[in-house]
Amino acid sequence: MEKLFISQVDAIFANGIYPIEFLLYYKNSLKTKRIRSVLKKLSSVFWPIFGEYQKGIIQFDRYSEKDCFDEQITKNEFDTEEPSKSIYEKFSLVNLIKLKKLFYLKIIQFSNGTVLIPKMNHLAGDGYSYFYFLTTLAALSQNIYIPFKRNLISTIYKPHHQRTILKEYQFNGIDLEPLQEKENFTIEFEKISKAAVQNVIRNIATDIDQRVSPNDILSTMVIKKSVENQKGYFGDKIQLTIPIDVRRQVKEYGPKYFGNAIMLNTINFKTKEIEKSSINDIAVKIRKNMPAISKESYIEYLGKLEAIISNKQTDQLKPYNPQRGCLVTNLSKLPVNKLNFGTGYPDFIFPLTIAKNSAAILTDRDNFILRLVH
Repeated sequence: MEKLFISQVDAIFANGIYPIEFLLYYKNSLKTKRIRSVLKKLSSVFWPIFGEYQKGIIQFDRYSEKDCFDEQITKNEFDTEEPSKSIYEKFSLVNLIKLKKLFYLKIIQFSNGTVLIPKMNHLAGDGYSYFYFLTTLAALSQNIYIPFKRNLISTIYKPHHQRTILKEYQFNGIDLEPLQEKENFTIEFEKISKAAVQNVIRNIATDIDQRVSPNDILSTMVIKKSVENQKGYFGDKIQLTIPIDVRRQVKEYGPKYFGNAIMLNTINFKTKEIEKSSINDIAVKIRKNMPAISKESYIEYLGKLEAIISNKQTDQLKPYNPQRGCLVTNLSKLPVNKLNFGTGYPDFIFPLTIAKNSAAILTDRDNFILRLVH
């Protein structure tokens, strides 16, 4: 039996909140025999997502396909033009709300293609981890001969699971507040050209000699829209929360770390400031309030989480508060070109993880795409 203690960041998601779930549609149907075989093989190296969680520990005994995989066949067609709210309502409950294991893959064979709906408990890992596993599953599921495939898994794709490598920790499983019932919400997609975003970045650099990133600009657009679309909802103050992946800056984690290697950075604004300030001014404030990430600063962040947990300040352990602000997650580097299971790349991708006052930054060739929920 394998087992590990969860990290301080994992503890934020210990009650199962915000599972990571996407719908992937392939117009060229997938055969699932190889996918099922590869799932079983990967369970030995990606074992935490095939395990169970209890009282601060993830443990894995053996792989059980019935607890992690299901396939359904229907004569219906999948409609990529269906309204977003309808797609969400139709497919968000396909997987169980509470998973027995920390990962589940539902496959639906439509008459015009195949839909994959992988769902992962956020306790098991962040968005990077989710796609790390899916790209590995896709690469090894392709119907091509790969010599020494077992060695390939062990060397190229094998992750590491040293979740408390920076700071020893044992989470004792305090009771976290459950999420409130989902409020009524609207899903909105907006395209913003990459060229327009780069123009704003250049103008800020020219006018005040300040560097900002595309994420700063797009987060500004999100928070302005949040205030604009919900007059009076947030009161006098609003918070912007941005998850930051620390794998590049903290070498002890690195690109093969499987878990939650994120820092949740929250920036406070006055709602009147958001209404009256320009996109340029807000983007600059966001950039100036982004932390410098290092091993030392991240250890300090983990220590702050430990203090919150030990003091049972569970209201402060949430990723963000939808009543007080918004969360912006950047998925623009989503590895679509690595999600080929043998019949081509996905023809349609839809994030099924929905939270009030959240936004996902997606991308196509020429545009950033904001998926706003308000």
